[in-house]
Amino acid sequence: MCAVQRIVGLVVAVMAAMVMRVTCSQSHDYGDALSKSILFFEGQRSGKLPSSQRMTWRKDSALRDGYEIGVDLVGGYYDAGDNVKFNFPMAFSTTMLAWSVLEFGKGMSSDLQHALDAIRWATDYFLKATSIPGFVFVQVGDPYGDHNCWERPEDMDTPRTPFAVSKQFPGSEVSAEIAAALAASAMVFRPIDLKYSARLLKRARMVFDFADKYQGSYNDSLGPWVCPFYCDFSGYEDELVWGAAWLFKATKQPIYWNYVLQNINKLESSAPVKYINGISYLGGSFAEFGWDSKHAGINVLVSKLIMSTAGTGSTPFISNADKFICTLLPESPTVSVSYSPGGLLFKPGGSNMQHATTLSFLLVVYARYLKLSSRVVHCGNVVASPARLVKLAKGQVDYILGSNPLGMSYMVGYGKKFPQRIHHRGSSLPSVGQHPKQIDCKGGTDYYYSKNPNPNLLIGAVVGGPDIKDSYADSREDFVQSEPTTYINAPLVGVLAYFNSRSS
Repeated sequence: MCAVQRIVGLVVAVMAAMVMRVTCSQSHDYGDALSKSILFFEGQRSGKLPSSQRMTWRKDSALRDGYEIGVDLVGGYYDAGDNVKFNFPMAFSTTMLAWSVLEFGKGMSSDLQHALDAIRWATDYFLKATSIPGFVFVQVGDPYGDHNCWERPEDMDTPRTPFAVSKQFPGSEVSAEIAAALAASAMVFRPIDLKYSARLLKRARMVFDFADKYQGSYNDSLGPWVCPFYCDFSGYEDELVWGAAWLFKATKQPIYWNYVLQNINKLESSAPVKYINGISYLGGSFAEFGWDSKHAGINVLVSKLIMSTAGTGSTPFISNADKFICTLLPESPTVSVSYSPGGLLFKPGGSNMQHATTLSFLLVVYARYLKLSSRVVHCGNVVASPARLVKLAKGQVDYILGSNPLGMSYMVGYGKKFPQRIHHRGSSLPSVGQHPKQIDCKGGTDYYYSKNPNPNLLIGAVVGGPDIKDSYADSREDFVQSEPTTYINAPLVGVLAYFNSRSS
């Protein structure tokens, strides 16, 4: 038995060493990566582009969104390599951009204004999408029609159908996530534009009240159009708590704090018990965070509020945040994620790099909170200091930027070697400047299958990333690996700002 324990201990130690080994050999320009990670959002813009647009190969697109029903829905972002506006992941991306600025804005220096522009591009759109009381627009574009075509956003001739939730057909998850985005963004703009901040906060309250009063999932009302693309798999209850937490942070009003406290227990009791290495945890999704599940984000966000006050009572936020951290550390007895031989974190579901960036964001944020309260995390007999959390996050960021077995950056335009054939319509087709004539639905098919590099660099785009063996095909057809998304980049903005401030 002792021999087995020694072997297990040796395996864990070797695994931890493998995760860290690549990151020591190469330094990175976090400031350059930060600038590019924010620039990426200009390549995802929908609507009338401003004169300040820096990614100039992109042009105006979708200028009549919503007009067929008499509502202005122009603006916002395309979520990934397609030309649909999915408001659920767009709102999460906006919340994460705002949280990045709130936590690490001081480390953004000259890029702070560009980050604010990226947030406002989304919030201006969300003000439009929530302008009619009793309705929240949650999507623009027919995803099936769009995905059947390979054409530039400037040339779109597919249906731009608007989809909304309402009192009769609710969508609490997307409505509450929009409320969270507006509340977080209101805090960002408060020192800069008080009037705009107040407008965002007022709308956040209204949309949250709507989400809470008319509860239900948009899977039920709009399933044929939102699924399988951005189905809500974790339920809408987590978004309601998440939205309330952000509203409390923005307003300090007890009604929202009470909502969080009353509903976090419901959230935990309704979730299945999760077992990790034989140890049971209440709150089956405490280790999940992304555009769909907000559980770990709630615990980390609220933990700061708890740590700064005397007495935590019986609230589960800090204990679940600690348990979440223990699922990430390779040396922890309750680790539940996997790591590639080169050290990249892996979790099931979708393009993997979203997990590496979102969880790295929570690592550095929680490390800050722990340091401020002079705390460490206990994972069985393993003690994790704030510095250990930062080291793990740094390993993920450095891997993304090129400290990996292939020696390639997974951010377009960063480093000497990066993905050339990303799964992105606008990037892979000739720009309007180079090819003014329209390229119709099937006109881009040859470009899709071409082995040539994309003609337009979507600077700053982080792709889905390699497989768990650190292999990357650089193929447009392999969208899981080669497609960038806003929700991969948004949390990375904050992480890069953090490491940029430390390196400078």
